Amino acid sequence: MAGELEGSKALSGLLSGLAQEAFHGRQGITEELLQSQLYLEVSLEEFRPFLAKMRGILKSIASADMDFNQLEAFLTAQTKKQGGITSDQAAVISKFWKSHKTKIRESLMNQSHWDSGLRGLSWRVDGKSQSRHSPQIHTPVAIMELEIGKSGQESEFLCLEFDEVKVNQLLKKLSEVEESISTLMQPA
Repeated sequence: MAGELEGSKALSGLLSGLAQEAFHGRQGITEELLQSQLYLEVSLEEFRPFLAKMRGILKSIASADMDFNQLEAFLTAQTKKQGGITSDQAAVISKFWKSHKTKIRESLMNQSHWDSGLRGLSWRVDGKSQSRHSPQIHTPVAIMELEIGKSGQESEFLCLEFDEVKVNQLLKKLSEVEESISTLMQPA
């Protein structure tokens, strides 16, 4: 069986199928389909462990977003591991990752967006010309317009108005966020 699972074209096709299913959301790519199209001479019972191994390796590489040095070290470790992969399989995986890394990474980034994103922001400072209370006339007002939307969809706009107190509160909160991010980004 080992020789039957060595073919570089079949392994490349298998990796492409796994990537389509796992990272690009293609439905209908089943174990049975991959086995019948790429490894017809291997029984489904023999194919399943091999498929699981390749799926695990591909997911490990993608989730770590491995550069080519990390990939080389990872694949070398996999070839030396008991029940690991062959050096020919490692070469096919390396070639596959080099040609598909960018697309897989972009797909994972797109999948990690929960909801709409900020597409644009514009702001200006105006002076109030009308108010129910005369002392508020001619006080500065910050007006902020946010453009929010998902890629491929039309944007929505949100217009916010802040007086001096609200601007100061917003700046304080942004400073707290910046401080939290800086703390999290410092090496352990």
